[in-house]
Amino acid sequence: MTYIKQRFTIKDLEILSGIKAHTIRIWEKRYDVLSPDRTDTNIRMYDVSALQRILNIAFLNENGYKISRISKLNEKEVNQLVNSISTLNSNESRAIKALKVAMFNFDQSLFIKTYDSLFETKNFREIFQKVLMPLLNEIGTLWQTNTINPAHEHFISNLIRQKLYVNIERLQTQNPSKTDKIFVLFLPEDEIHDLGLLYVTYEILSHGYKTIYLGHSLPMLDLRYLTENYENIHFVSYFTVKPDDILGYINEFKNEICSKVSCNYWILGRKTENLDTSTFPESIKTFKNIDQLILNL
Repeated sequence: MTYIKQRFTIKDLEILSGIKAHTIRIWEKRYDVLSPDRTDTNIRMYDVSALQRILNIAFLNENGYKISRISKLNEKEVNQLVNSISTLNSNESRAIKALKVAMFNFDQSLFIKTYDSLFETKNFREIFQKVLMPLLNEIGTLWQTNTINPAHEHFISNLIRQKLYVNIERLQTQNPSKTDKIFVLFLPEDEIHDLGLLYVTYEILSHGYKTIYLGHSLPMLDLRYLTENYENIHFVSYFTVKPDDILGYINEFKNEICSKVSCNYWILGRKTENLDTSTFPESIKTFKNIDQLILNL
């Protein structure tokens, strides 16, 4: 069974909430906002409810509420106040904090309210790049430290995925304005992290190209049908945890797919960061990030 952290140090709280450990200590002493346990060596330790409370407090504090007022509220009142706030659209960091609160509290209403407030002044590209992508990066850090439960990650990822689907569908109702390329987007077998690829799909559509999104964990040989029916195909993959042998996979793709028909293969993602691309043919390109891929559209 995967170990999920249930007890947190004050440094954990600082990292997750953005509130300095020194400030948390002052608030504990002066306002009794948290009551940590102590180890035998007198180190403060906090449970999950304390983490949720400090996230709520940090969110309210950034929205202009003084700690002296927050400290007088019970948990129900704090939660109600968090849910009543909608002035998030001018500050991305506030929105990220609100979304972390929504994740830890499994609060779909707060997620939607935060997103809708952002959407009043920002387009989807700005929201994803300035708020949702940084949030996902923070979630990645939380995974590495075993801080969040898989349920938290699934909850917030599925809400983000819903927004991607909505915005992708809106673009799919429009006829492509460019016909020189067709983009086929897929993830290799056992790769299930699809948020990055979904956003790439959104960007390609927004630039006027036809896309065929095939989703995650796709056997390579299933791509042959596409090469038999379309020309000028650009395949696109986003490697987060798979394949294990990237160079082997790319070589197989070159031999099984691109050797039989003229096509291109564009790849990006965390697993491609340290690849030696000097021996890659011109038809296979790697990109450091989504912005770099967009510049090549």
